[in-house]
Amino acid sequence: MRYIEISKKRHSFTLASLAALVLLSGSAIAQETMQPEKTVAVEQKKSVTAKSFMVSSANPIASQIGYDVLKAGGNAMDAAVAVQFALNLVEPQSSGIGGGAFALYWDAKEQKLTSFDGREKAPMAATPDYWMGDDGKPVKWFDAVVGGRSVGVPGTLKLLDEMHTRFGQSDWAGLIEPTRQLAADGFKVSPRLAGLIESSAGKRKLDLFGPTKAYFFDEDGLSLKAGHLLKNPAFAANLANIQKNRSKDFYEGGLAQAIVEGVKTEINAGILTMDDMKAYEVKERPAVCAPYRGYEICGMGPPSSGGLTVGQILSMLSHFDMKAMGPGLESSHLFTEAARLAYADRGLYMADSDFVDMPEGLLDQAYLKERAWLINSEKSMGKATAGTPPSKNQARFAPDTQLERPGTSHFSIVDAEGNMVSITTTIETGFGSRVMVGGFLLNNELTDFSRSPEKEGKPIANRVEGGKRPRSSMAPTIVLKDGAPILAIGSPGGSRIINYVAQALVAILDFGLDPQDALNQPHVVNRNGATDLEKGTSAEELKDGLEALGHEVKIRDLNSGLHAILIKDGMLIGAADPRREGVAMGD
Repeated sequence: MRYIEISKKRHSFTLASLAALVLLSGSAIAQETMQPEKTVAVEQKKSVTAKSFMVSSANPIASQIGYDVLKAGGNAMDAAVAVQFALNLVEPQSSGIGGGAFALYWDAKEQKLTSFDGREKAPMAATPDYWMGDDGKPVKWFDAVVGGRSVGVPGTLKLLDEMHTRFGQSDWAGLIEPTRQLAADGFKVSPRLAGLIESSAGKRKLDLFGPTKAYFFDEDGLSLKAGHLLKNPAFAANLANIQKNRSKDFYEGGLAQAIVEGVKTEINAGILTMDDMKAYEVKERPAVCAPYRGYEICGMGPPSSGGLTVGQILSMLSHFDMKAMGPGLESSHLFTEAARLAYADRGLYMADSDFVDMPEGLLDQAYLKERAWLINSEKSMGKATAGTPPSKNQARFAPDTQLERPGTSHFSIVDAEGNMVSITTTIETGFGSRVMVGGFLLNNELTDFSRSPEKEGKPIANRVEGGKRPRSSMAPTIVLKDGAPILAIGSPGGSRIINYVAQALVAILDFGLDPQDALNQPHVVNRNGATDLEKGTSAEELKDGLEALGHEVKIRDLNSGLHAILIKDGMLIGAADPRREGVAMGD
C-alpha cells in the first residue's frame, strides 16, 4: 500500500481549523437546518464550483474536515473516511460506525467503477418469525425499533477499513484525528440536532436507555439546546482504539463484546453474538447500471433495491420526451407512473440476492419498454402490479410493502486525481435503536426486513433469515458518459430515496438544471400508492391537475438530503440539499 506522509500538515490544518469548526457548527450556516423526519427550515443555497477537488456532505463540520484532507494531499477515499467519522459525531442520529453503508467508487487509475456492500446482517440465529409477536401477528414497527433486537451486525467501520486499505493513501490514524479531538474537546450542537433530540423524547423513546439519555439530555432530563458544547469522551477513547487497531477490536475484541452486551436491553433484547460480529464481511459487488439517453446510470445492487429501481424508472422514462416537457404536471405524472411500476417490481422481487433467486431481467430494456407502454399520459393506472421480467428461475414470492423510515446520510467526493466516491450511510431511522455503546448509536436495521415471513402461503423475499442483509432503498449513484464519471449523487429518505435520486437525475440530465437548482426543486413522490407532494412548495400547485388524472394526492413533508457533484466543462459543480445543513466545498 502507498502512503503519503501528511502528519505535519495534518496537525497544522486540524488544530487551526478545529476551533473554527466548533464555531461553524453554531454559525449562520447551521442555523437554518432541519431534521431527517421533518423539515423545520429551508436554506437557500447556490452551487459551488471548483477545478481540483470537492466534497459535499450533510454537515459543515464534516465537509470542512473532508476538504482539509483533500487540500493536504489526501484522495477521495481518505476524505470519505474522515467525513464518515465526523458525521458520526456531529450528525449521530443519521449514521456512524454502529450502522451500515453502501459505497460506489470510481478508480481513476484503473478506469473502473465498483460497489461495496457494508450493509448490516441479521444474527445467524435469526429465523423468519423474528418479528412475529406472541399473538401470531407481526409486531408494530416502532415497537420493534426500540431496543437491541432491531440491531444488525454493523458494517460501516469494516467498509471504511477495507476500502481505505485498498484505495487510500493517507495515514489512517490521521484521518480520524480531527474527529477524535472534536469528540474530546466538544462541538456545538446544531439547531437541527437539537430539534431532533427534543422531538425524539417521550413517545419516541430517545430517553429510555441510560447511556443515550445521559448523552442527549441534561441533568434535569431536558433535551440539549442548540449551541450546547457537547463532549463525547467515550467516543474519543474508542476512536483512539480504532486509530491503533483499525476495525479489528470492533469485530473481534473488547468493543465487539461491548456491542454484544449492549444489545441485551431490558426491552427487546437482541441476540447478537461474538461469532456474528467476527463473521461479518464487506462484499464487493458489480455496480448495477442502466442506459439513459447516452449515459450509464450506475448504482448499488442487492441487497439494496436502489440501483435497480432507479434504473427501472429512468429506463421507462427514456421512452418519453422529458426534456421537451420540462418540469410540470405532464412530466410529474409520467414520473410517478413509472415509479409505481418500478416499486411494484421492487416489492415482489428485490431482496438480498445471496439468499433470494431474483429475476435476471429486471433491467432488461425490452421488458422495461413493455412496462412503459402501460403508462397512460392522460390517466393514472392507480396501484400497479409487478411484471414478469425475463428469468431463468421460477421462484415465486408474495409482495412486501415494508417501507424504510426516513433517516440516513449521503456524501459525494471527487479528488484531484479524478477518483470519485458516492456513499449512502445509515443507522436506519433517526437515532437508530436508541441503544448507545461506546459513545455511538447502534442501528435498528433489522426492521428493514419484512415483519411477516409470508403472505397467502408464499414466502416474502425480504423476510428475516440468519446472516441475511435487509433490503434497502439506498441509492448512491455515479453517472458515466463515454466511460467516464460525470456525476456523483445520493440521498437519505427511507424508501423515498429512490424517488429523490431519480427525480434529481431527470432534472440534471433531461431538464439541464444546475445541480443546486435540481436539488432545490420540490419533490413529487410515488411508491405505488398515493402521490406525495412536498408541503409548502410549488409542488402543491400540481394537486388539482394530478387528481384530475386520477391520482390520490397527499401533501407531505418530504425531507431529502441530496448531495451531488457534477463534472462539466472541466469544472466541479457541487450542491447540497437546502432541506438540511450540509455544504459543498472545493478548490
